[in-house]
Amino acid sequence: MCRIAGFWEPGPLGDDAEDIVVRMRDALAYGGPDDAGLYLDRGAGMALGHRRLAVLDLSAAGHQPMRFGPWVLIFNGEVYNFAEIRRALQTEGYGFETGTDTEVILKAFDRWGTAAVERFRGMYAFALWHETERKLHLCRDRVGIKPLYWYQHRGRFMFASELKALHYHPAFDRTLDKQAVSLFLRQGYIHAPSSIFERVKKLEPGTVLTVHHDGRIETRRYWGVQDVYANASVRRSSEAELLEELEARLLDSFQLRMVSDVPVGMFLSGGIDSSTVTAILQRALASPVKTFTIGFEAPEYDEAPFGRQVAEYLGTDHTELTCTEADFRGLVDDLSEVYDEPYGDSSAIPTQLVSRLARERVTVALSGDGGDELFGGYDRYEIARNWHRRLEQVPGVARALIHRGLGAMDPTTLARLAPRLPVLKNYRGVDEKLVKLRNVMTADGLLEFFDLSSTYLTRQQMNELSPHWRDRHPVPLEPNEARVVGYLGALDVATYLEGDILTKVDRASMRVALEAREPFLDHHIIEFAMALPDTMKIRGHEKKYLLRRLLAKYLPRELIDRPKQGFAIPIRRWLLSARDELAALSRDRGFLDTFEIRGPGVAATVDRFERSRGSSSAQVVWFLFVLHNWYRRWLA
Repeated sequence: MCRIAGFWEPGPLGDDAEDIVVRMRDALAYGGPDDAGLYLDRGAGMALGHRRLAVLDLSAAGHQPMRFGPWVLIFNGEVYNFAEIRRALQTEGYGFETGTDTEVILKAFDRWGTAAVERFRGMYAFALWHETERKLHLCRDRVGIKPLYWYQHRGRFMFASELKALHYHPAFDRTLDKQAVSLFLRQGYIHAPSSIFERVKKLEPGTVLTVHHDGRIETRRYWGVQDVYANASVRRSSEAELLEELEARLLDSFQLRMVSDVPVGMFLSGGIDSSTVTAILQRALASPVKTFTIGFEAPEYDEAPFGRQVAEYLGTDHTELTCTEADFRGLVDDLSEVYDEPYGDSSAIPTQLVSRLARERVTVALSGDGGDELFGGYDRYEIARNWHRRLEQVPGVARALIHRGLGAMDPTTLARLAPRLPVLKNYRGVDEKLVKLRNVMTADGLLEFFDLSSTYLTRQQMNELSPHWRDRHPVPLEPNEARVVGYLGALDVATYLEGDILTKVDRASMRVALEAREPFLDHHIIEFAMALPDTMKIRGHEKKYLLRRLLAKYLPRELIDRPKQGFAIPIRRWLLSARDELAALSRDRGFLDTFEIRGPGVAATVDRFERSRGSSSAQVVWFLFVLHNWYRRWLA
């Protein structure tokens, strides 16, 4: 696991090139504290920098950039099936001098070219330079677990694992993408290929990008979750057969991700996904799995007791830590440094804390991320599947009246109304969900229903804050009637998972030099899940049906059957105590003018939040607060 950065100048490298690439590289030193490497091809204008976190072959043989023939590689991530690929290459006559997957990538490209990536199982983002052909290849893993930004302007090409590294190149153009700001204000993150800057793109998952010596760029998508969904046939196997196959696929994926020359642990929340990973691994391993859980002082947010109960039942080596409001306050200002692009998922704070906790004992930690998207774990899937059809049967006049009526209600009245609505009564933050209920009254079809139920601002509400707009799902899939939940999950994998969940875990873990691995996101498991019928994901009101049936082989029902809680924190309480900071949002002319945000709209949003004592617009206010902090750190 590492961090990478580099640039390709339109002419020979100048005298300052080494200093520039070292500063870019070392801006990411926390993610690769074990070693640093540098490569300069002065005549060709190429500069590459690498920071290493040693996980496989801890010796100096794993130093990067690594060379083989005309190939030069800098690599971030893991190819878990590297031993299998190495054996295939050995039959082709290749020898190996290290125990690294880095050397395997080099020789796989030498043998098979860019088609080599189709053999890889893992998480990776790498840059591969061919000295004689003067071509640069960038590659990102299938679902975007590892990040990779790229930039091209005036003949110059740059790239880096994190956006902050690009700021250290003196020619970096920081022109903002105002439409990407609209994505952030509506959902709290910016998903690929967009970034906060107009000239910077995120390399899309499952893509190889090739830069030619004349500056021409070619991209090739070698895998995409939406293609997998579209091409899958509905599985007709029996439940018993599907359970057996799922267990085998999970065990294979989990065991691959335990391959390491350093200690490995597990993030354990006590939820279905992390409990499944922990339970299967604990049964397969001879020694106790090291597990880590974060709790909260506020009991309504505290999942630590669930994690503790699972750990005790399975016999893991368990450690937990309680997140206090002081911890929260201490990390808020650091968010803009860790997430060097506006990022509004407040669970980033406990994720940083659990990463710090784990790093005290291990260098690698597994998580359960991806289980909700693949196996039907989100409430919004059930709501969108069931309610969009019913809504279409309601006359337009009636929908308009409901929309207008809910909009006219005071937020506190909306909160009091929630217990009378069966679909919402058991959920925390019901006032925000009622706002979404109002919004979906205007939805036209499943995709728009899902979009409005998954974002915090409609186009009309966004216009109050900014004139800019970008669609969340510009190229919608066609849903299969038997796999509507899979359709929604595929959309989330392409947007929410990549832009929010994986970003959160990668930045928080790498900040403390911890490698986070995502065993549910092996593409063999994704391809299996995308072919499952809805009845194997949500049955009645039971979400993650098939996964729950599997977990029941390992845990008693009382540790499985509980309401989904989520990894949330009490941001409303904190925001209500931050009145001075909120007041600054609508007064900072530099901030408003930079993003072309309307001050009156900001003031009205903050006022609604404060008058309702946190029962309205909490997420939007938090997003504005985060954007303001990011502006002060990176632009002001």
